[in-house]
Amino acid sequence: MSITPVVLCGGSGTRLWPLSRKSFPKQFVPLINNKSLLGLTLERLAPLCEGASEGASKVKGSQHIICVASEDHRFLVSDALGESVGASTRKTVLLEPAGRNTAAAMAIAALALQHEGENPEELLLFCPADHHIPDIKAFAQCVTRGVTAAQSGAIVTFGVSPTFPSTAYGYIEHGDLRPDGSHRVLRFIEKPKSEAAQQLLLKGGVSWNAGIFLTSARTLLSALKLHAPDILASCKDAMDKAKHEAWHSGQKASADALAPSFVRPQESAFRACRSESIDYAVMEHFDNVAVIPFTGQWSDVGSWNAVAELSPADDQGNRIHCQGYLMGATNTFVHAPHRAVVAIGTDNLIIVDTPDALLVAHRNHAESVKSVVGLLERAKLAQAVTHRKVSRPWGWYDSVDAGERFQVKRIAVKPGASLSLQKHHHRAEHWIVVSGTAEVTRGKETFLLSENQSTYIPIGEVHRLRNPGKVDLEMIEVQSGAYLGEDDIVRLEDNYGRAP
Repeated sequence: MSITPVVLCGGSGTRLWPLSRKSFPKQFVPLINNKSLLGLTLERLAPLCEGASEGASKVKGSQHIICVASEDHRFLVSDALGESVGASTRKTVLLEPAGRNTAAAMAIAALALQHEGENPEELLLFCPADHHIPDIKAFAQCVTRGVTAAQSGAIVTFGVSPTFPSTAYGYIEHGDLRPDGSHRVLRFIEKPKSEAAQQLLLKGGVSWNAGIFLTSARTLLSALKLHAPDILASCKDAMDKAKHEAWHSGQKASADALAPSFVRPQESAFRACRSESIDYAVMEHFDNVAVIPFTGQWSDVGSWNAVAELSPADDQGNRIHCQGYLMGATNTFVHAPHRAVVAIGTDNLIIVDTPDALLVAHRNHAESVKSVVGLLERAKLAQAVTHRKVSRPWGWYDSVDAGERFQVKRIAVKPGASLSLQKHHHRAEHWIVVSGTAEVTRGKETFLLSENQSTYIPIGEVHRLRNPGKVDLEMIEVQSGAYLGEDDIVRLEDNYGRAP
């Protein structure tokens, strides 16, 4: 019997604004030791995928990992897979055209295996991409304890042993011990009020609901057919008409041989699916749900208070990330990776600094950040959705300055990567190479630029930028013209399958 990990990469992570935004959610942000939560999740699942977890003698690695992600984040997921998962592991990325919660995400993963002719008894381990579980060995051992129950037809959930009466998590009440070593689930409890949470801990026999599940593809699809047939029907229709696409990076074919394959469910069928969590759609109704308690360290990193707890506190309870400087402060958290941030005489504050937005909040109001993002969206502020620095499949750009009829960007292009062959109707561009080598296509000519050299791209001229070297190309781009929006790009050729 083998286990195929399925990483659920959806979610906008607005509770961690301004660091996490819709265009670059928290699962992709390098939050811990310069690694993203998605990267850490993939590293945690690698032993299970490869069958290397201790005590898993009856479990072999499937040599396959599946990610379910938004179409908008496909290149971020691909990069994370390339950095964290071994070359011998097959990688599939299911691209949702719209978010439809965990029931649909889990359904299309099970259907994808079915479409590939895999064994319907194959076990699927569903994990959110944005959890922090530092003890990889303990997690793998916990998962293997649920294998017998999952093989017998149960949906196994892994509950986290609570350490305080949290009102931010749902709870699972344990029932009798089953012969397979798991516990029967008596009920799922919605996020309780403070007094109710305290009573649950005093009573005992409860876990936090971590949203991690182990079950066979057959069991999950049967449970969906019984309790959420409309969701299953929409997802089946979408997967029956799905498009399959191999990854093309624009670099050498050998580099792409072990890269992810993308599967795109048919858009209109998937959008017709009802948005529902797996808990509401199935778990609260299915009659064969088991729970395995997990006693290791766990965090869903769901608020700035949770992020703060990941850093050690000084004698005054302060926690500082990077360039925070405190005087007379207590219980203050400062996240300041880009510039010096000074706080004097503060107490119980959260201060998060980014190049284009600053958050200052009382720690008791950390859960209100999500509502503030809605306020910013209604005000049509770009900072609500996008960062100043934007990731692209070829690298990134940072909009360092802008004014009437001009914009300045810092651009980095990965070795071997290139931008699309394109033109602009409303702007001209000046390019100055800061480091590395640039291959420039301008009209009918192609030429090389090195450090401190520059060129000019007139309005309407067809052009392309490529990095032919082995190190990153960095350059400054100065745009000038009547309109400087990103939608003034006419793509004539593109290595990444983006729209014209």
